[in-house]
This record gives sequence, C-alpha cells and structure tokens, in this order.
Amino acid sequence: MNSDSDLQIAGDILEVPHLLQTPREHPATVAEFVGLARSIAADRSQWEHLVRYDATSRWYHRLRTGPGYEVWLLSWVPGQDSGPHDHGRSSGVLTVLDGTLTERTERGTRALRAGAQRVFAPGYVHEVLNDALEPAVSLHVYYPGLTEMPMHTAQHCEARSVPGVVTA
Repeated sequence: MNSDSDLQIAGDILEVPHLLQTPREHPATVAEFVGLARSIAADRSQWEHLVRYDATSRWYHRLRTGPGYEVWLLSWVPGQDSGPHDHGRSSGVLTVLDGTLTERTERGTRALRAGAQRVFAPGYVHEVLNDALEPAVSLHVYYPGLTEMPMHTAQHCEARSVPGVVTA
C-alpha cells in the first residue's frame, strides 16, 4: 500500500500559480456579461442613486465601460417605449431592475418583471415598453459597445401565435 497522498505527490495546487487561470478583470463571454448584469442588479448602491425619471423621454445614463463593452441604466415612466429596433453589430443583456417592462418581438409579447433577463444577438429586433402603471428601471449591457440602434417598422414586432409565449 502506498502511503503518499495526492497532496504529497502533486503538491498544493494553490502553491502552483502557473496552473491557475488568471481571473479576468473584464467579462469576455456571454455568461460573464450575464453575471456582470446580475452583480450590478444585486448591488443597488451602484445604480439606485443615479436613477432619474423624465416624463418627456426615456432617461438613460452610461454606468460603466470596459474593453469592448458598456453598461447603461435606463428608466421608463408609464407609456414610454423604445420603438422597434435592433442593436446593430452589438449583442446584449437586458435586465429589469425595478417594475415591469413588456418586450415585443415577431415571436410574441412577454412581461419582464424585476430580475428578468433577456440575452440577444446582433440583428435581434424588439420593442421594449412600459405599459404598466408604475415606473421601471432596466440595465443594458452591450458588447461590443453600442454604436447604432436601427429603427424598424412596427410589423417586425407584431406578435404571432407561438406556443408558450404570452401575447397581448
């Protein structure tokens, strides 16, 4: 019987830094961008004091930038909407922080309550609106950073009957 333990043979893995993956300072994968959005959402002290509401237009504030990405904070009073649009060559993560927003796509309409997240690729056409009675706040992570937001006609977001998707 061999009395050597794995630790004696291989050594303590924490003592072998060249074997450890270096933690990234900035996200680089979809999962890491989703994690970034979740961590910001969970820490209200990062964003709550910045929120403003504007009855004439959607309010927005760039919260953070990093290599190849940016994070935006938006507020929505009842009745405000984005209009049908895509995000050019950017992918993104939409996270609802407070309230409820409605997302319309050609596949249907869904209510996004606080904590809900949507991940989308370049060319994804949607319309986001606050059709609730209370204001809403959302967080948007774009990678690469948002350089364009082409607008589309309403027909791109007309709901069709899709199993499992609630339509208005």
